[in-house]
Amino acid sequence: MDARARIPIDISAIVEASPEVLVQELDGEAVLLNLESERYFGLDDVGTRIWQHLREHRRLSRVCEEMHKEYAVDEETLRADVLRLVEELIEAGIVTVAQNTTHDAADS
Repeated sequence: MDARARIPIDISAIVEASPEVLVQELDGEAVLLNLESERYFGLDDVGTRIWQHLREHRRLSRVCEEMHKEYAVDEETLRADVLRLVEELIEAGIVTVAQNTTHDAADS
């Protein structure tokens, strides 16, 4: 386990893909590569759906709403899983948290 402390992410945060990220999806799974740091991140089918919703909606609360429509899991568990994945993506330099989280046009 990583000894570095993670910064907690708020469910209302807006997340943006880093511009240096290359994504390859195949058979419902994805590999994300940060071209700048050369760090890569593999996603299973559920992680890939979270990624797809992040790209479309960006606000984490909306991502959770959409995922809840697709998967039979309680909201608390889903929210924790989404936040955990996003924290890992931030650490890998795959996504960043937007500074202005009051309004997001992609969140409609």
